[in-house]
Amino acid sequence: MDRRKFLKTSALTTAAVGLSGPFTFSRGASAPNEKVVVAVMGGRGRAAYLARVFARVQSTEVKSIFDVDSRPLPEIAEEIYEIQGRRPETGTDFRRALEDPDIDALVIGAPDHWHAPATIMALQAGKHVYVEKPASHHPAEAELLVRAQKRYNKLVQMGNQQRSSPESIEAIQEIRDGLIGDVYYAKCFYAATRGSIGNGQIADVPDWLDYELWQGPAPRTPYRDNVVHYNWHWFWKWGTGELLNNGTHEYDICRWALGVDMPNKIASNGGRYHFDDDWEFYDVQNVNFDFPDGKSINWEGRSCNGFRFFGGRGRGALIHGTQGSMMIDRNGYIAYDLDNEEIKRRMSDDGEDQTDIIGGGSLTDLHAHNFAMGIREGEELTSPIDQGQRGVLALHLGNISQYVGRSLNINPDTGRIIGDSEAMSKWRRGYEPGWEPRF
Repeated sequence: MDRRKFLKTSALTTAAVGLSGPFTFSRGASAPNEKVVVAVMGGRGRAAYLARVFARVQSTEVKSIFDVDSRPLPEIAEEIYEIQGRRPETGTDFRRALEDPDIDALVIGAPDHWHAPATIMALQAGKHVYVEKPASHHPAEAELLVRAQKRYNKLVQMGNQQRSSPESIEAIQEIRDGLIGDVYYAKCFYAATRGSIGNGQIADVPDWLDYELWQGPAPRTPYRDNVVHYNWHWFWKWGTGELLNNGTHEYDICRWALGVDMPNKIASNGGRYHFDDDWEFYDVQNVNFDFPDGKSINWEGRSCNGFRFFGGRGRGALIHGTQGSMMIDRNGYIAYDLDNEEIKRRMSDDGEDQTDIIGGGSLTDLHAHNFAMGIREGEELTSPIDQGQRGVLALHLGNISQYVGRSLNINPDTGRIIGDSEAMSKWRRGYEPGWEPRF
């Protein structure tokens, strides 16, 4: 079905996809002809940046912004007012947006444990969704998201914005056209110098935080003073580690360049080396992904030692072929022959080679515009959720390999782990009762 026909037939179905418990919705929303109206889940950091981006997109309006931390809302509302000339409504509970018939799409910039549940709730309410990467917290949610999108026939764009880069799109076409021969191996990398998160203490919940709603679908845990707002990334209950926090981007480029789908073998090694603190994931991780056709991808991540990789880069992807190699990052690409001589280059001056926690730049603008045009005019999404989650699923399995301490054999058709019941026990997570996603 082409996108235009898809949009014409995208009325909310009556199938029972959603969350069990009290927070399910059935109200639909019609796609507008002239303007896309969005609500943003999150009012600080990356979410605030997304609010500013969507306020700038032509024929798009940010009607409301919600954050469980009430403190940043007045400031971001004022910023959005200055951009679009209309002050957005604000609040702490994003579920108000799901009941608003004027809202066409929910933009999700909340922590990882909220990505899939909020997406499903929005789909159930008849909204399109722009959800930040990784969009799922574990493999079962990756599957669930794809099924829910198909069931509800709404657009879901994953926020791996390099898919909308003109330079990256051109680079992939050059690879398809044989510029560096037959490609067979890719390496992606990320390096930053993060500090210790310390050893937190159980503390009283601050009066500015709705901690109950912040936890949402996650099992209840006493409030600790070193988790909210950013350090949740490094805890299994809420985050997905550096492999999915940043590896999602460059692994996706490697997978795109090699033309591969799901690996049949994954092996991870590394550990938490730099600090003795509450960080539960790994500050060094090296993951190999082997594919059925003999191709392979390697990801190397260092969270606490920012020594740079190829050409002084903190992040990027190297693609190797029978006739040469290509470096691809957020600024563009450079191709080399087998004598290491440069044969083609296209680089922008956008400054997207960043390892900061906000990740601003024109690629997000392009990605948001693509999403809005998908709603308004049926433009094909550059990162629809079914494609995005194929890569994310493999990365979840990389974390599982590291957790159990051995390589995993994978069914490349289903992504399921073969012959390892302990590893498969990590396929899904626990939920707070009443918040379990279900069909």
